[in-house]
Amino acid sequence: MPDAVDRDVFCSLLKVLSRLSDELQPAGGDDQDLQLQMAAECFRGQRNACVQSSRNQGLLRELGFIEVTLKILDVLRTVNVASRDGLLEPLRCGIQFLGNLAVGNQVCKDDIWRLTFPSLLLQLLSGDDDRAVGYASMVLHTCLDEAKVEQLAEPQNIHLAFKVIELCRTQPDLDWTVLIATQHFLKSSALLESMYSEMSHLERVTLLELLSAQLGEGGEEEEECGVPPSVARFLACCFQKGCGAVLTLASGSASSDEEALTVISLLDVLCEMTSDRRQFMFLQDHPELLTTTVGLLEQVHALGKASKNVFSAAQNFSSFSHSGDASSSSPSVSFKAHLIRLIGNLCHGNANNQNKVRELEGIPLILDNCSIDSNNPFISQWAIFAIRNLLERNKENQELVAALERRGTADYSALRELGFQVEARDGSLLLKPVKKDS
Repeated sequence: MPDAVDRDVFCSLLKVLSRLSDELQPAGGDDQDLQLQMAAECFRGQRNACVQSSRNQGLLRELGFIEVTLKILDVLRTVNVASRDGLLEPLRCGIQFLGNLAVGNQVCKDDIWRLTFPSLLLQLLSGDDDRAVGYASMVLHTCLDEAKVEQLAEPQNIHLAFKVIELCRTQPDLDWTVLIATQHFLKSSALLESMYSEMSHLERVTLLELLSAQLGEGGEEEEECGVPPSVARFLACCFQKGCGAVLTLASGSASSDEEALTVISLLDVLCEMTSDRRQFMFLQDHPELLTTTVGLLEQVHALGKASKNVFSAAQNFSSFSHSGDASSSSPSVSFKAHLIRLIGNLCHGNANNQNKVRELEGIPLILDNCSIDSNNPFISQWAIFAIRNLLERNKENQELVAALERRGTADYSALRELGFQVEARDGSLLLKPVKKDS
Protein backbone atom coordinates (compact mmCIF):
# COMPACT_ATOMS: atom_id res chain seq x y z
CA MET A 1 0.00 0.00 0.00
CA PRO A 2 1.50 3.40 -0.97
CA ASP A 3 2.06 6.06 1.65
CA ALA A 4 -0.26 9.04 1.81
CA VAL A 5 1.25 11.58 -0.57
CA ASP A 6 1.54 15.17 0.66
CA ARG A 7 -0.92 17.54 -1.01
CA ASP A 8 1.91 19.88 -2.06
CA VAL A 9 3.58 17.04 -3.96
CA PHE A 10 0.39 16.38 -5.90
CA CYS A 11 0.00 20.12 -6.58
CA SER A 12 3.53 20.28 -8.02
CA LEU A 13 2.84 17.22 -10.16
CA LEU A 14 -0.39 18.79 -11.40
CA LYS A 15 1.48 21.92 -12.52
CA VAL A 16 3.82 19.80 -14.63
CA LEU A 17 0.93 17.82 -16.07
CA SER A 18 -1.10 20.96 -16.84
CA ARG A 19 1.84 22.51 -18.67
CA LEU A 20 2.23 19.32 -20.70
CA SER A 21 -1.46 19.37 -21.60
CA ASP A 22 -1.05 22.92 -22.93
CA GLU A 23 2.21 22.32 -24.83
CA LEU A 24 1.66 18.84 -26.28
CA GLN A 25 0.33 19.23 -29.80
CA PRO A 26 -0.88 16.63 -32.37
CA ALA A 27 1.55 18.01 -34.95
CA GLY A 28 4.49 17.40 -32.64
CA GLY A 29 7.50 19.62 -31.97
CA ASP A 30 11.16 19.72 -31.05
CA ASP A 31 10.50 18.69 -27.46
CA GLN A 32 7.88 16.06 -28.24
CA ASP A 33 9.90 13.02 -27.15
CA LEU A 34 10.74 14.64 -23.80
CA GLN A 35 7.11 15.71 -23.32
CA LEU A 36 5.86 12.17 -23.96
CA GLN A 37 8.42 10.75 -21.53
CA MET A 38 7.42 13.27 -18.86
CA ALA A 39 3.73 12.48 -19.38
CA ALA A 40 4.44 8.78 -18.97
CA GLU A 41 6.33 9.41 -15.70
CA CYS A 42 3.57 11.64 -14.34
CA PHE A 43 0.88 9.07 -15.19
CA ARG A 44 2.98 6.28 -13.70
CA GLY A 45 3.29 8.18 -10.42
CA GLN A 46 -0.45 8.92 -10.35
CA ARG A 47 -1.27 5.30 -11.16
CA ASN A 48 0.90 3.91 -8.37
CA ALA A 49 -0.36 6.44 -5.81
CA CYS A 50 -3.94 5.23 -6.27
CA VAL A 51 -3.36 1.61 -5.33
CA GLN A 52 -5.31 0.76 -2.15
CA SER A 53 -5.37 4.38 -1.02
CA SER A 54 -8.77 6.05 -0.96
CA ARG A 55 -7.15 9.14 0.52
CA ASN A 56 -4.81 9.55 -2.48
CA GLN A 57 -7.67 8.75 -4.87
CA GLY A 58 -9.84 11.44 -3.35
CA LEU A 59 -7.07 14.04 -3.40
CA LEU A 60 -6.15 13.35 -7.03
CA ARG A 61 -9.82 13.71 -8.01
CA GLU A 62 -10.28 16.89 -5.94
CA LEU A 63 -7.24 18.58 -7.49
CA GLY A 64 -8.47 17.93 -11.06
CA PHE A 65 -6.13 15.18 -12.24
CA ILE A 66 -8.94 13.39 -14.09
CA GLU A 67 -9.67 16.34 -16.38
CA VAL A 68 -6.01 17.06 -17.17
CA THR A 69 -5.25 13.37 -17.78
CA LEU A 70 -8.20 13.04 -20.18
CA LYS A 71 -7.10 16.15 -22.06
CA ILE A 72 -3.65 14.63 -22.62
CA LEU A 73 -5.07 11.23 -23.57
CA ASP A 74 -7.26 12.94 -26.16
CA VAL A 75 -4.17 14.53 -27.72
CA LEU A 76 -2.19 11.26 -27.56
CA ARG A 77 -4.80 9.54 -29.73
CA THR A 78 -4.00 11.85 -32.66
CA VAL A 79 -0.39 12.91 -32.12
CA ASN A 80 2.15 12.28 -34.88
CA VAL A 81 5.30 10.60 -33.60
CA ALA A 82 8.45 9.22 -35.19
CA SER A 83 8.57 6.29 -32.77
CA ARG A 84 5.30 4.61 -31.81
CA ASP A 85 6.89 3.17 -28.66
CA GLY A 86 7.32 6.66 -27.24
CA LEU A 87 3.58 7.25 -27.59
CA LEU A 88 2.34 3.95 -26.19
CA GLU A 89 3.92 4.31 -22.74
CA PRO A 90 2.07 7.51 -21.72
CA LEU A 91 -1.13 6.26 -23.36
CA ARG A 92 -1.08 2.99 -21.45
CA CYS A 93 -0.05 4.55 -18.12
CA GLY A 94 -2.70 7.27 -18.43
CA ILE A 95 -5.48 4.74 -18.96
CA GLN A 96 -4.14 2.59 -16.11
CA PHE A 97 -4.30 5.63 -13.84
CA LEU A 98 -8.02 6.03 -14.60
CA GLY A 99 -8.59 2.36 -13.85
CA ASN A 100 -6.74 2.46 -10.53
CA LEU A 101 -8.46 5.72 -9.56
CA ALA A 102 -11.88 4.11 -10.07
CA VAL A 103 -11.24 0.89 -8.14
CA GLY A 104 -13.31 0.87 -4.93
CA ASN A 105 -14.17 4.59 -5.20
CA GLN A 106 -17.71 5.34 -6.34
CA VAL A 107 -17.20 9.11 -6.58
CA CYS A 108 -14.20 8.64 -8.88
CA LYS A 109 -16.11 6.08 -10.94
CA ASP A 110 -18.94 8.52 -11.46
CA ASP A 111 -16.61 11.36 -12.42
CA ILE A 112 -14.66 9.26 -14.91
CA TRP A 113 -17.94 8.01 -16.40
CA ARG A 114 -19.34 11.53 -16.71
CA LEU A 115 -16.22 12.79 -18.47
CA THR A 116 -15.55 9.82 -20.78
CA PHE A 117 -18.97 8.35 -21.64
CA PRO A 118 -19.60 7.50 -24.37
CA SER A 119 -17.27 9.14 -26.90
CA LEU A 120 -13.84 8.92 -25.25
CA LEU A 121 -14.43 5.38 -23.96
CA LEU A 122 -15.42 4.30 -27.47
CA GLN A 123 -12.32 5.96 -28.93
CA LEU A 124 -10.02 4.29 -26.41
CA LEU A 125 -11.61 0.88 -27.11
CA SER A 126 -11.10 1.47 -30.83
CA GLY A 127 -7.35 1.98 -30.62
CA ASP A 128 -4.81 -0.22 -32.40
CA ASP A 129 -2.74 -1.11 -29.31
CA ASP A 130 -4.10 -4.27 -27.70
CA ARG A 131 -2.71 -3.46 -24.25
CA ALA A 132 -4.22 0.03 -24.24
CA VAL A 133 -7.55 -1.44 -25.36
CA GLY A 134 -7.31 -3.96 -22.52
CA TYR A 135 -6.69 -1.20 -19.97
CA ALA A 136 -9.61 0.82 -21.39
CA SER A 137 -11.82 -2.26 -21.03
CA MET A 138 -10.77 -2.47 -17.39
CA VAL A 139 -11.82 1.16 -16.88
CA LEU A 140 -15.22 0.50 -18.43
CA HIS A 141 -15.77 -2.67 -16.39
CA THR A 142 -14.80 -0.92 -13.15
CA CYS A 143 -17.12 2.03 -13.72
CA LEU A 144 -20.20 0.05 -14.81
CA ASP A 145 -23.19 -0.51 -12.58
CA GLU A 146 -26.87 -1.21 -13.21
CA ALA A 147 -27.78 2.43 -13.86
CA LYS A 148 -24.89 2.96 -16.26
CA VAL A 149 -25.77 -0.20 -18.18
CA GLU A 150 -29.26 1.23 -18.74
CA GLN A 151 -27.61 4.34 -20.22
CA LEU A 152 -25.81 2.09 -22.68
CA ALA A 153 -29.19 0.88 -23.95
CA GLU A 154 -30.09 4.36 -25.21
CA PRO A 155 -29.81 4.65 -29.03
CA GLN A 156 -27.15 7.37 -28.95
CA ASN A 157 -24.90 5.29 -26.67
CA ILE A 158 -25.40 1.74 -27.87
CA HIS A 159 -22.40 1.81 -30.22
CA LEU A 160 -20.16 1.50 -27.16
CA ALA A 161 -21.89 -1.78 -26.28
CA PHE A 162 -21.49 -2.97 -29.88
CA LYS A 163 -17.76 -2.27 -29.64
CA VAL A 164 -17.48 -4.46 -26.55
CA ILE A 165 -19.21 -7.36 -28.34
CA GLU A 166 -16.97 -6.85 -31.37
CA LEU A 167 -13.91 -7.12 -29.14
CA CYS A 168 -15.33 -10.31 -27.58
CA ARG A 169 -15.42 -11.77 -31.10
CA THR A 170 -12.14 -10.40 -32.49
CA GLN A 171 -10.07 -10.57 -29.27
CA PRO A 172 -11.49 -13.52 -27.29
CA ASP A 173 -8.48 -13.56 -24.96
CA LEU A 174 -9.35 -10.08 -23.68
CA ASP A 175 -10.94 -11.02 -20.35
CA TRP A 176 -12.32 -7.59 -19.44
CA THR A 177 -14.69 -7.35 -22.41
CA VAL A 178 -16.01 -10.87 -21.74
CA LEU A 179 -16.60 -9.89 -18.10
CA ILE A 180 -18.40 -6.71 -19.19
CA ALA A 181 -20.72 -8.76 -21.41
CA THR A 182 -21.41 -11.59 -18.97
CA GLN A 183 -21.52 -9.61 -15.71
CA HIS A 184 -23.40 -6.57 -17.01
CA PHE A 185 -24.87 -6.79 -20.51
CA LEU A 186 -26.58 -10.18 -20.11
CA LYS A 187 -28.26 -9.01 -16.90
CA SER A 188 -30.05 -6.14 -18.65
CA SER A 189 -33.02 -7.14 -20.77
CA ALA A 190 -33.37 -3.56 -22.04
CA LEU A 191 -29.77 -3.45 -23.31
CA LEU A 192 -29.77 -6.99 -24.67
CA GLU A 193 -33.01 -6.50 -26.61
CA SER A 194 -31.82 -3.15 -28.02
CA MET A 195 -28.49 -4.62 -29.07
CA TYR A 196 -29.96 -7.78 -30.56
CA SER A 197 -32.42 -5.83 -32.71
CA GLU A 198 -29.62 -3.77 -34.27
CA MET A 199 -26.93 -6.45 -34.57
CA SER A 200 -25.69 -8.32 -37.60
CA HIS A 201 -26.13 -12.08 -37.52
CA LEU A 202 -22.44 -12.62 -36.68
CA GLU A 203 -22.71 -10.22 -33.74
CA ARG A 204 -25.83 -12.04 -32.55
CA VAL A 205 -23.99 -15.35 -32.67
CA THR A 206 -21.19 -13.87 -30.54
CA LEU A 207 -23.70 -12.57 -27.99
CA LEU A 208 -25.52 -15.92 -27.86
CA GLU A 209 -22.24 -17.81 -27.45
CA LEU A 210 -21.40 -15.59 -24.47
CA LEU A 211 -24.84 -16.32 -23.04
CA SER A 212 -24.35 -20.08 -23.52
CA ALA A 213 -21.00 -19.86 -21.74
CA GLN A 214 -22.60 -17.94 -18.87
CA LEU A 215 -25.33 -20.56 -18.53
CA GLY A 216 -22.69 -23.28 -18.54
CA GLU A 217 -20.68 -21.72 -15.72
CA GLY A 218 -22.77 -23.45 -13.06
CA GLY A 219 -24.38 -26.87 -12.92
CA GLU A 220 -27.99 -27.48 -13.82
CA GLU A 221 -29.01 -26.78 -10.23
CA GLU A 222 -27.40 -23.34 -10.31
CA GLU A 223 -30.26 -20.97 -9.54
CA GLU A 224 -28.66 -17.60 -10.20
CA CYS A 225 -26.86 -17.21 -13.50
CA GLY A 226 -27.80 -13.54 -13.61
CA VAL A 227 -29.87 -13.77 -16.81
CA PRO A 228 -33.37 -12.36 -16.20
CA PRO A 229 -36.50 -14.29 -17.27
CA SER A 230 -37.43 -11.50 -19.71
CA VAL A 231 -34.29 -12.30 -21.73
CA ALA A 232 -35.37 -15.94 -22.00
CA ARG A 233 -38.83 -14.90 -23.23
CA PHE A 234 -37.31 -12.52 -25.77
CA LEU A 235 -34.94 -15.16 -27.16
CA ALA A 236 -37.76 -17.74 -27.36
CA CYS A 237 -39.76 -15.26 -29.46
CA CYS A 238 -36.72 -14.60 -31.69
CA PHE A 239 -36.33 -18.35 -32.26
CA GLN A 240 -40.00 -18.73 -33.17
CA LYS A 241 -39.92 -15.80 -35.60
CA GLY A 242 -36.67 -16.67 -37.36
CA CYS A 243 -36.32 -20.45 -37.14
CA GLY A 244 -37.41 -21.04 -40.76
CA ALA A 245 -34.10 -19.54 -41.93
CA VAL A 246 -32.30 -22.79 -41.07
CA LEU A 247 -34.24 -24.64 -43.78
CA THR A 248 -32.28 -22.78 -46.47
CA LEU A 249 -29.19 -24.79 -45.50
CA ALA A 250 -30.68 -27.73 -47.41
CA SER A 251 -30.00 -25.86 -50.67
CA GLY A 252 -26.28 -25.69 -49.92
CA SER A 253 -26.20 -21.91 -50.37
CA ALA A 254 -23.51 -20.29 -48.24
CA SER A 255 -25.27 -16.90 -48.40
CA SER A 256 -27.82 -17.99 -45.80
CA ASP A 257 -25.35 -19.51 -43.33
CA GLU A 258 -25.10 -16.45 -41.06
CA GLU A 259 -28.84 -16.20 -40.44
CA ALA A 260 -29.07 -19.96 -39.96
CA LEU A 261 -26.19 -19.81 -37.46
CA THR A 262 -28.21 -17.35 -35.40
CA VAL A 263 -31.15 -19.79 -35.29
CA ILE A 264 -28.82 -22.64 -34.32
CA SER A 265 -27.27 -20.54 -31.54
CA LEU A 266 -30.72 -19.57 -30.27
CA LEU A 267 -31.66 -23.25 -30.12
CA ASP A 268 -28.49 -24.05 -28.16
CA VAL A 269 -29.33 -21.34 -25.60
CA LEU A 270 -32.93 -22.54 -25.23
CA CYS A 271 -31.70 -26.10 -24.70
CA GLU A 272 -29.40 -24.92 -21.91
CA MET A 273 -32.09 -22.76 -20.31
CA THR A 274 -34.63 -25.60 -20.18
CA SER A 275 -32.20 -28.23 -18.88
CA ASP A 276 -33.95 -28.45 -15.51
CA ARG A 277 -33.05 -24.87 -14.58
CA ARG A 278 -36.02 -23.91 -12.46
CA GLN A 279 -35.75 -20.19 -13.13
CA PHE A 280 -36.35 -20.82 -16.85
CA MET A 281 -38.82 -23.71 -16.79
CA PHE A 282 -41.67 -21.26 -17.40
CA LEU A 283 -40.59 -21.67 -21.03
CA GLN A 284 -42.52 -24.94 -20.97
CA ASP A 285 -45.62 -22.74 -21.08
CA HIS A 286 -44.26 -20.17 -23.54
CA PRO A 287 -46.95 -19.79 -26.23
CA GLU A 288 -46.31 -21.97 -29.30
CA LEU A 289 -42.63 -22.67 -28.51
CA LEU A 290 -43.22 -26.42 -28.37
CA THR A 291 -45.48 -26.35 -31.45
CA THR A 292 -42.84 -24.39 -33.39
CA THR A 293 -40.09 -26.82 -32.37
CA VAL A 294 -42.04 -29.96 -33.32
CA GLY A 295 -43.07 -28.36 -36.62
CA LEU A 296 -39.48 -27.42 -37.42
CA LEU A 297 -38.29 -30.94 -36.62
CA GLU A 298 -40.93 -32.31 -38.99
CA GLN A 299 -39.78 -29.97 -41.80
CA VAL A 300 -36.08 -30.69 -41.27
CA HIS A 301 -36.70 -34.45 -41.16
CA ALA A 302 -38.79 -34.33 -44.34
CA LEU A 303 -36.13 -32.30 -46.16
CA GLY A 304 -33.48 -34.81 -45.18
CA LYS A 305 -35.54 -37.68 -46.56
CA ALA A 306 -36.60 -35.94 -49.78
CA SER A 307 -33.05 -35.56 -51.12
CA LYS A 308 -29.45 -35.83 -49.99
CA ASN A 309 -28.53 -32.68 -48.11
CA VAL A 310 -27.13 -31.51 -44.75
CA PHE A 311 -30.28 -32.70 -42.98
CA SER A 312 -30.06 -36.26 -44.32
CA ALA A 313 -29.04 -39.01 -41.93
CA ALA A 314 -25.53 -40.30 -42.64
CA GLN A 315 -23.14 -42.97 -41.43
CA ASN A 316 -19.97 -41.17 -42.52
CA PHE A 317 -18.07 -41.20 -39.23
CA SER A 318 -14.74 -40.83 -41.02
CA SER A 319 -15.70 -37.19 -41.64
CA PHE A 320 -14.97 -36.45 -37.99
CA SER A 321 -11.30 -37.16 -38.57
CA HIS A 322 -10.93 -36.29 -42.26
CA SER A 323 -11.89 -33.09 -44.02
CA GLY A 324 -13.66 -33.00 -47.32
CA ASP A 325 -17.24 -33.86 -46.42
CA ALA A 326 -19.31 -30.67 -46.58
CA SER A 327 -21.86 -31.95 -44.09
CA SER A 328 -19.25 -32.46 -41.40
CA SER A 329 -18.45 -28.73 -41.36
CA SER A 330 -22.03 -27.56 -41.87
CA PRO A 331 -23.56 -25.43 -39.13
CA SER A 332 -26.51 -27.84 -39.24
CA VAL A 333 -24.52 -30.60 -37.51
CA SER A 334 -26.47 -31.64 -34.37
CA PHE A 335 -29.35 -29.28 -35.16
CA LYS A 336 -31.96 -32.03 -35.42
CA ALA A 337 -30.61 -33.66 -32.25
CA HIS A 338 -30.95 -30.37 -30.38
CA LEU A 339 -34.53 -29.91 -31.59
CA ILE A 340 -35.34 -33.29 -30.05
CA ARG A 341 -33.46 -32.31 -26.89
CA LEU A 342 -35.55 -29.14 -26.57
CA ILE A 343 -38.78 -31.13 -27.07
CA GLY A 344 -37.69 -33.53 -24.34
CA ASN A 345 -36.87 -30.64 -22.00
CA LEU A 346 -40.22 -28.93 -22.60
CA CYS A 347 -42.10 -32.19 -21.91
CA HIS A 348 -40.28 -33.09 -18.70
CA GLY A 349 -42.94 -33.48 -15.99
CA ASN A 350 -45.44 -31.48 -18.08
CA ALA A 351 -48.59 -33.40 -19.01
CA ASN A 352 -49.97 -30.64 -21.25
CA ASN A 353 -46.83 -30.64 -23.40
CA GLN A 354 -46.73 -34.45 -23.47
CA ASN A 355 -50.26 -34.41 -24.86
CA LYS A 356 -49.49 -31.62 -27.31
CA VAL A 357 -46.60 -33.58 -28.85
CA ARG A 358 -48.90 -36.56 -29.28
CA GLU A 359 -51.56 -34.37 -30.94
CA LEU A 360 -48.90 -32.92 -33.27
CA GLU A 361 -47.89 -36.49 -34.23
CA GLY A 362 -44.45 -35.83 -32.81
CA ILE A 363 -43.98 -39.20 -31.10
CA PRO A 364 -43.60 -41.26 -34.34
CA LEU A 365 -41.38 -38.47 -35.64
CA ILE A 366 -39.02 -38.78 -32.67
CA LEU A 367 -39.06 -42.59 -32.86
CA ASP A 368 -37.98 -42.26 -36.48
CA ASN A 369 -34.83 -40.48 -35.27
CA CYS A 370 -33.48 -43.17 -32.96
CA SER A 371 -30.85 -44.37 -35.41
CA ILE A 372 -27.21 -43.31 -35.11
CA ASP A 373 -26.51 -40.38 -37.45
CA SER A 374 -23.05 -38.89 -38.07
CA ASN A 375 -24.68 -35.56 -38.96
CA ASN A 376 -26.35 -35.53 -35.55
CA PRO A 377 -24.06 -36.97 -32.86
CA PHE A 378 -26.01 -38.27 -29.84
CA ILE A 379 -29.37 -37.91 -31.62
CA SER A 380 -30.35 -41.43 -30.54
CA GLN A 381 -29.61 -40.60 -26.89
CA TRP A 382 -31.65 -37.40 -27.06
CA ALA A 383 -34.50 -39.30 -28.77
CA ILE A 384 -34.51 -41.86 -25.94
CA PHE A 385 -34.50 -39.00 -23.41
CA ALA A 386 -37.46 -37.34 -25.17
CA ILE A 387 -39.45 -40.57 -25.46
CA ARG A 388 -38.88 -41.29 -21.77
CA ASN A 389 -40.21 -37.83 -20.86
CA LEU A 390 -43.18 -38.26 -23.20
CA LEU A 391 -44.18 -41.65 -21.74
CA GLU A 392 -43.69 -40.78 -18.08
CA ARG A 393 -47.07 -41.03 -16.30
CA ASN A 394 -48.93 -40.47 -19.57
CA LYS A 395 -51.29 -43.34 -20.35
CA GLU A 396 -52.38 -41.98 -23.75
CA ASN A 397 -48.81 -41.67 -24.99
CA GLN A 398 -47.96 -45.15 -23.71
CA GLU A 399 -50.97 -46.61 -25.52
CA LEU A 400 -49.95 -44.82 -28.72
CA VAL A 401 -46.44 -46.27 -28.61
CA ALA A 402 -47.85 -49.75 -27.90
CA ALA A 403 -50.23 -49.43 -30.86
CA LEU A 404 -47.41 -48.31 -33.14
CA GLU A 405 -45.40 -51.36 -32.12
CA ARG A 406 -48.33 -53.73 -32.71
CA ARG A 407 -49.01 -52.25 -36.14
CA GLY A 408 -45.32 -52.38 -37.00
CA THR A 409 -45.27 -48.66 -37.86
CA ALA A 410 -42.58 -47.94 -35.27
CA ASP A 411 -39.16 -49.47 -35.72
CA TYR A 412 -37.70 -50.34 -32.33
CA SER A 413 -34.61 -52.03 -33.73
CA ALA A 414 -32.57 -48.87 -33.28
CA LEU A 415 -33.64 -48.69 -29.65
CA ARG A 416 -32.68 -52.32 -29.11
CA GLU A 417 -29.29 -51.76 -30.74
CA LEU A 418 -28.74 -48.95 -28.26
CA GLY A 419 -29.55 -51.29 -25.38
CA PHE A 420 -33.16 -50.28 -24.69
CA GLN A 421 -36.52 -51.95 -25.11
CA VAL A 422 -40.13 -50.85 -24.70
CA GLU A 423 -41.67 -53.03 -22.00
CA ALA A 424 -45.24 -53.25 -20.70
CA ARG A 425 -45.48 -53.34 -16.91
CA ASP A 426 -48.58 -52.93 -14.74
CA GLY A 427 -50.51 -51.45 -17.64
CA SER A 428 -47.77 -48.91 -18.50
CA LEU A 429 -44.98 -48.79 -21.05
CA LEU A 430 -41.44 -48.21 -19.85
CA LEU A 431 -38.12 -47.66 -21.59
CA LYS A 432 -35.89 -50.30 -20.02
CA PRO A 433 -32.22 -51.20 -20.53
CA VAL A 434 -31.79 -54.59 -22.18
CA LYS A 435 -29.92 -57.11 -20.02
CA LYS A 436 -26.63 -58.20 -21.53
CA ASP A 437 -27.61 -61.88 -21.45
CA SER A 438 -30.97 -61.36 -23.18
